[in-house]
Amino acid sequence: MARPITLFTGQWADLPFEEVCRLAGEWGYDGLEIACWGDHFEVDRALTEDGYIESRREILQRHGLEVWAISNHLVGQAVCDDPIDQRHQDILPASVWGDGDAEGVRQRAAERMADTARAAAKLGVDTVIGFTGSAIWKYVAMFPPVGDDVIRAGYADFARRWNPILDVFDEVGVRFAHEVHPSEIAYDYWSTVATLEAVGHREAFGLNWDPSHMVWQDLDPAGFIWDFKDRIYHVDCKDTRKRIGNGRNGRLGSHLPWGDPRRGWDFVSTGHGDVPWEDCFRTLNAIGYDGPISIEWEDAGMDRLVGAPGALEFVRALNFDKPDAAFDAAFSSSKD
Repeated sequence: MARPITLFTGQWADLPFEEVCRLAGEWGYDGLEIACWGDHFEVDRALTEDGYIESRREILQRHGLEVWAISNHLVGQAVCDDPIDQRHQDILPASVWGDGDAEGVRQRAAERMADTARAAAKLGVDTVIGFTGSAIWKYVAMFPPVGDDVIRAGYADFARRWNPILDVFDEVGVRFAHEVHPSEIAYDYWSTVATLEAVGHREAFGLNWDPSHMVWQDLDPAGFIWDFKDRIYHVDCKDTRKRIGNGRNGRLGSHLPWGDPRRGWDFVSTGHGDVPWEDCFRTLNAIGYDGPISIEWEDAGMDRLVGAPGALEFVRALNFDKPDAAFDAAFSSSKD
């Protein structure tokens, strides 16, 4: 059976949950990857309010949708980040931001991520996707020079802050899928290796594969799947188009806004960019990934009400059963 295709609601959090469910159901999505912001899924209410979980499920079922994963990128970002500043206040719940004291924000964010695992278990899903933040991303340009001891301390800080959170994930039978992404503790291939080593390759910590962040860094997204095959806990489909080669547009984006044609790369609707999607889906089949395929909509140059159903159609065509399974089914049928 083909994997379910879901819509990540993070870029739709300006709309009420009911409306996003209506749209996704009408377009033909199988379910949602529900973001823990807007009114889509509120962790504190899920744990304290009678009937809240049931109300989410009732809305999903009314629109013919299911849920296999929830995402809490915004709070996860604050667990390890340094500095903590206005950017975090803009994205965090007021209860996590509190008085804005940096260490207090980190500790409250860690508590909320542990609660997210508990809320996921209560909802009946086994995967939480998110960010980790990073104390060392600020050194990525490597000037002024930074010693290796500082980088090692950054990974140790990540492990110290996240291992207690992961203990809760283990307790409730939920896995964390870290989205490999610039500004995180794991943002490319070798930083992912270092991150997994920092937490001792514990099973509670895996990866959310999103190729858009790899293509503009010149990483091989299909090879990434293969090399980390035992850690691909969730899949997000988001595409990237590079505009590099005219001598002006650089990979770092020049502080230009999304959608500005002067940027060296940008997110585009799935199927309209440079991700080698067929190779990637073949590799997902080869490793036996059978979880949801989640479409993350992020294209500043296209109307999302046009692009999101189009992306579903594109991914649906690629999301084929593994050839051996399809062959076996056809062969068995021919003998009946």
